[in-house]
Amino acid sequence: MDFKGKRTLVCGAARSGVAAAKLLASQGASVTLQDLKAREKIAYDLEEVEKVAALYLGKNPDEILEGFDLVVISPGMPAGLPFLEKARGLGISVIGEIELAYLLCPCPIIAITGTNGKTTTTALVGAICKRWNPKTEIVGNIGVPFAEKVLGLDQDSLVVAEISSFQLETTDQFKPLVSAVLNVTPDHLDRHKTMEGYARAKQDIGKRQDESGFMILNYDDLICRSMKTSAKTVFFSRAKKLEEGYFLDGSLIKSKLGETESVILDMDEMNIFGNHNIENTLAAVACCASAGVPLDIIKEGALSFTAVAHRIEFVRELDGVKYYNDSKATNTDAAIKAIEAMKQPIVLIGGGYDKHSDYSDWIKAFPGKVKRLVVLGQVAEDIIKACDELGFKDYQRVQTFEQAVFACRDLAEAGDCVLLSPACASWDMFKDFEQRGDLFKELVKKL
Repeated sequence: MDFKGKRTLVCGAARSGVAAAKLLASQGASVTLQDLKAREKIAYDLEEVEKVAALYLGKNPDEILEGFDLVVISPGMPAGLPFLEKARGLGISVIGEIELAYLLCPCPIIAITGTNGKTTTTALVGAICKRWNPKTEIVGNIGVPFAEKVLGLDQDSLVVAEISSFQLETTDQFKPLVSAVLNVTPDHLDRHKTMEGYARAKQDIGKRQDESGFMILNYDDLICRSMKTSAKTVFFSRAKKLEEGYFLDGSLIKSKLGETESVILDMDEMNIFGNHNIENTLAAVACCASAGVPLDIIKEGALSFTAVAHRIEFVRELDGVKYYNDSKATNTDAAIKAIEAMKQPIVLIGGGYDKHSDYSDWIKAFPGKVKRLVVLGQVAEDIIKACDELGFKDYQRVQTFEQAVFACRDLAEAGDCVLLSPACASWDMFKDFEQRGDLFKELVKKL
């Protein structure tokens, strides 16, 4: 797409918005960067972007919409906001940063979504692909805006992208070579309203694919299994030996493609653990193989991979107690997987921002695993109410994150583990889950 001379409005002056504004300016567009926050409250340095874009800060963009050709919005901005409906009514295209970068991307894309496991799977796929193609870039919801990297790509490059449901809301032409939906469980219902709407957003990762592409789906997840696509469907399963696809047999990950069955790797040799990471590895293997990566490189890359930050990340052992940072567990399903992965009795930190979640399944996973829950945050009283209703009384309410870490130190005994796996988003106390996890690591290392 030719953006030269286009009047473009970029909404959201965080990292993806800044990257989008710079990318548009590099293409000859006239760019305005807008944010509701005043300049002094914006976390990003705007000096560089101010050289190529006009700033419109501390104000709503409604009154300046007329005359723009394109609006690019940040993932945190719901696509149905009134000013965006107004823009569409004026004939102005509304897209997200992922779509913008895709329109200028010259190379194939492996795109990964799902409620849980996106970051680990994306990182694992990226690590494997970098061994095969050093010109691989890992972008998206994993923390690096696609728009920030697109100008450095050529036709021999490869993009591995973690894509959230929020980002998928504003895609139209986006067409990866390989797409993957890892799982769909309740999350972000404050935004998507219904499970049907949330699942539809996830399925949209492959809506433009055709028979030349591949869609990787979790056979064990009934929502994923039922997804329809024009791409070649490739299933993976932890629970069933598939007639066609990628599956677990004992501790071995195998593929069955046509008449050929191959052993790819042994999960017992991996540096990541837990049933969820078996699923992540199966998905990663399927993505890489579908993209053409040789099986020996897939094995080498997988066996050398270690856990990503904030996802059951070992921090330290002190007085016989192991501390794990799972701040990325921002919903109950992810937090249940972390509980199931732990071998030791758990002193658990839970709570945070309210996404209108149901905590009962999470609490039902506690018996025999969680010896004490330390709860905090906006949703603490809802969690305590659910604990009382389900008969779990071993909880302690604290007011600050520091108090939570110190309480866990006092409660844990040799042979236990302390697990930060909050089952909630971080936005009531922190900028993001990374900031929450980083503070946990900092406090634990000072104990």
